[in-house]
Amino acid sequence: MWGDTLTKAQRAAMGVGDNLVRISVGLKDERDLIDDFSQALNQASAKVSDVHRSTYGVSCCTGTKIKREHDTKRMNVFIIGSGAIGKTLAVFLKLSGRNVVLLRGSVDDKSNYTEKIQVVLNNQSVLEAEIDISTLSNFAELEGVIVLANKSYGNENLSRALTGKGKNSPVVILQNGLGVEQAFVDGNFSEIYRCVLFTTTQIIGPNKLRFKPVSISPIGTIRGDDSTLKVIVEHLDNPHFRFQEETDIQPIIWKKAIINCVFNSICPLLEVDNGIFHRDEQVLEIAKRVVEECVEIAQTKGIDLSVDQVVESVLLISRSSDGQLISTLVDINNKRETEIETLNFAIVDAARILDKENAVKETKLLGELTRFKSYLNGST
Repeated sequence: MWGDTLTKAQRAAMGVGDNLVRISVGLKDERDLIDDFSQALNQASAKVSDVHRSTYGVSCCTGTKIKREHDTKRMNVFIIGSGAIGKTLAVFLKLSGRNVVLLRGSVDDKSNYTEKIQVVLNNQSVLEAEIDISTLSNFAELEGVIVLANKSYGNENLSRALTGKGKNSPVVILQNGLGVEQAFVDGNFSEIYRCVLFTTTQIIGPNKLRFKPVSISPIGTIRGDDSTLKVIVEHLDNPHFRFQEETDIQPIIWKKAIINCVFNSICPLLEVDNGIFHRDEQVLEIAKRVVEECVEIAQTKGIDLSVDQVVESVLLISRSSDGQLISTLVDINNKRETEIETLNFAIVDAARILDKENAVKETKLLGELTRFKSYLNGST
């Protein structure tokens, strides 16, 4: 076999470790390769898991803690919210061998069905999976990991609905904005985690989505412990939609909230796509002023952020999502409620508490204009 003639030191110098697996695949369609590897790994993982459970008698979830076991694929994932992010993640998890159910967040009509969902990747290849779709009323208890991909304005109602069904399971919030976890903190949920998404996902047809990763999405603890966080990340991470542990999530939450203040107010008001900031210097100057205001509030609260750092991320996202519409503009066009309250107005509220409301005048004005545009367009 290749490498057998080299010493261990020679292999190490070449970056070849004992855990390296070299595979010769020849000429074969990449989707066939993915399917072959997924099937083989799932079978191997299932055998390891069966041995582990028979030896240690460990179940996937016990009480409020997720127990570590070799095969976390058998843990249930309940994704609440059947929008672009929820459907995309469900497809990737299903293809990675996870047990996943997509729960509709705004409708609870006891429906239960399966849909074929397609996701188009950067290289134009298409992944698809049959996803089980249901509603909360069909479950007496949600035992596993609960992932929130719904709109944040529904969190108070959702917190009440999950009491008694999922209060003993960890809740992972995949939402933008400040304080979106508060309803679950107030509801005394024992394990709450925040994820900051660095991806763009767009609906391009019936059950067809386009997915573009910008960076790995970090998950951090709001309430809970590091061991559970580790298991959650291991369970949600997959080759297409990457996640990682983050020990200090608050600076990242603030950074992404400021970025979203820029995109979710300026783009809807100008009725333009996300690429406007790297294409037009005048619009970028408006964005910079908003960033300066918001970073001042973050720094006053002890959050370590710089203006240049945030502006650089605005430009990165603008380039990577050029041609895509921000969610608030899509919501306004479809007469749906927006999440502007957890963005611009959440930062204004933070500034007011610090007696610095005058420092965020443009941020507040853009939020008010976006809110009014939504109202004039007939959003509910």
